Order: sequence, then structure tokens, then C-alpha cells
Amino acid sequence: MRRCAVSIPSNIAEGHGRLSLGEYRQFLGISRGSNFELQTQLEIARALKIGQSKLLDETESLSHEVGKMIYSIIAKLKKPA
Repeated sequence: MRRCAVSIPSNIAEGHGRLSLGEYRQFLGISRGSNFELQTQLEIARALKIGQSKLLDETESLSHEVGKMIYSIIAKLKKPA
């Protein structure tokens, strides 16, 4: 889970540092995928009763918020200037 969580902002930063808008969008997509991976792992942890339910819920909620932010950036980049 930690690796997924670290991958999300790392990919956003790497994409932002690239030379083209297309590469930035690609890395935002990778970041979005890492966020979905994190959400899946949280569901698995919940099903296996690993971790505290309250913390899993809070983390999932934050992950959904981050997902909305990433989606918003992607949508904004798709709009014509």
C-alpha cells in the first residue's frame, strides 16, 4: 500500500517535469492507476480484516479525494486553450 501511495505523487511530479503535455497526461494516467491500485488493496485489507477499520475508511476517503483531483487535472488538460 505504501508503494502505491508514494507512486501517486511521484508520477505526478515526474510527468510535470517532462517536456510535453502528452507525457504529463500519460503520467497522470499512471498516477490514477496507482490510486485505483491503492483502493483495491484497501478493499482486500478490509476483506481479510487486516488493519483498523476506521483507518482503512479514512484512507479510502482520502484516496477518493485524490482521485477526483487527478481526474480534474486530466480533464482540464484536455480542454482547448
